Amino acid sequence: MAGMGEAAMGGWRARAGTVFSTQKAPATGSRGMVVTNHPLGSAAGAEMLAAGGNAVDAAVASFFALSVVEPMMVGLLGGGLAHIRTPDGRHVIVDGLSATPLAAPLDLYRPLSDEPALRMEAEGRANLVGPLAVAAPGALRAWCEILERYGTLPLPDVMAPAIRHAERGFRVTSYLCDCIADAAADLALDPEMARVFLPGGQPLQPGDRLVQGDTAETLRVIAREGPGAVHGGALGAIACDWFARHGGVLAMPDFSGNPAVEREPIRALYRGHEVIGPPAPSASGMHVAQMLNILEGFDLRASGFGTPETLHLLAEVMKIAFADRAAVTADPAFIRIPVARLVSRDYADERRAALDLGRAQSWHAGVAPGEGADTTHVTAADAAGTVVSMTQTINSLFGARVRLPGLGLIPNNYMSNFDPHPGRALSVAPGKRVTTSMAPLIVLRNGAPAFALGLPGGLKIFPSAMQAVINLLDHGMSLQEAVEAPRLWTQGQAVEVEAGFPEPVRAALAAKGHPVAPVPTVGGGMNAIAFEGGSMTGAACWRADGTPIGVAGGLARRGVRFVLESARR
Repeated sequence: MAGMGEAAMGGWRARAGTVFSTQKAPATGSRGMVVTNHPLGSAAGAEMLAAGGNAVDAAVASFFALSVVEPMMVGLLGGGLAHIRTPDGRHVIVDGLSATPLAAPLDLYRPLSDEPALRMEAEGRANLVGPLAVAAPGALRAWCEILERYGTLPLPDVMAPAIRHAERGFRVTSYLCDCIADAAADLALDPEMARVFLPGGQPLQPGDRLVQGDTAETLRVIAREGPGAVHGGALGAIACDWFARHGGVLAMPDFSGNPAVEREPIRALYRGHEVIGPPAPSASGMHVAQMLNILEGFDLRASGFGTPETLHLLAEVMKIAFADRAAVTADPAFIRIPVARLVSRDYADERRAALDLGRAQSWHAGVAPGEGADTTHVTAADAAGTVVSMTQTINSLFGARVRLPGLGLIPNNYMSNFDPHPGRALSVAPGKRVTTSMAPLIVLRNGAPAFALGLPGGLKIFPSAMQAVINLLDHGMSLQEAVEAPRLWTQGQAVEVEAGFPEPVRAALAAKGHPVAPVPTVGGGMNAIAFEGGSMTGAACWRADGTPIGVAGGLARRGVRFVLESARR
């Protein structure tokens, strides 16, 4: 049990609150750990560790494999963020996010409405489905650059598991089948999507074997020629020709441009721990720091996990963060973001002082700019001290919901993350990088890694990651409990709560003025690694096919063969 009632956790006894049971078990290892949201993704990473590679090799191999076995979540034509801690203690964020096509006009879309709930929607769903929804990809180039700078194994070795699964096929899980069924109406409109995922007009069923020979051939070309095969090469030309023939604006300059960028992380102190996350154009580092700064003024351990008092505070700080996010969080090359103000203790004090512990409020941005969500996550670590927390995506489920003929690749629909209204912080502008909620976090205790985590889930990512940090540092949960615990989320409208919070708690939250909306899940499958005394614990939650694989043991001690031969004489 994840004991939130009378169970002892971390040397203290939790106040009565929400009680829940974990559904998965963690794994441990001493030489390395890989946790992804698919067993074959984790196995690909573990294969690299077993071959003598490091955590970067493992993470990149996992993502190539996931692009095959989790095609609804991640792909070479997507984007994402990598948070790497090197053995010497340096932290670097590698930004491989997608960007607006260079030929995109400011009025690329016709907005549907100015209403908050419809603000991001465009006429005809043009920013969601089809060629106009696709932003310049950044994933493949970033993966290869990360591997070259921080990995140890050659690209063909790292891509081998992905090529194997694409060529030979793999058995699809019920999770993938459910995703296909959810998107079936759109998938049926694209001949390639329908051919692969709706054979005979019906969605794939659990246990069916999915073979993607065209994807395997594309991967083989990349393994042989490198990322230039797509970014400026023949494979990119095939993609650009398709976009040109189907009314898109994505062209070769977008494939040959949009390089990966290394950025300095955002750092925050919370309960004596250093929480490190990505900077803009990601929202997570700034706004996780902002929320934790506000919450540090409250005794969440005393108020308890899943109580109306704690959930009210969480909902209010999320609304504050999202109000500020809408006003100022964008590509820092286009907007001057008041980062120092957002993460300052003084600003947290101001916002905390305005909280009403008895009732919900509406919040507006307290900062202004200067002039100027379906995803997957991998957490990996090795015995030498390299830690990788890496989130990648094609944005929505199955991205733009088209599959490029001859390539076997599904492009992103990252353009849905831009505001279709011109003249705003998140508006379309040529070359502007997309804003994301990805939160690949690494948390330090006394300067050493304590845990690393991340998850998919669109706008729900960084608030969910923040809740996991609180679960570990305030509520004293184990790693498995922290990733599986019930979550809530709001950005100012209804407060979405998972079924794990009981009805009396939901009713008490509603009594404080929150419109409560029960939902099956908030965010996606979180995975994480904890570090303690030379051992690593990996955990993945019930919301996806997450699987931790730990590597222990090691090679034979030198001289063993000679001793054995001598014993036989």
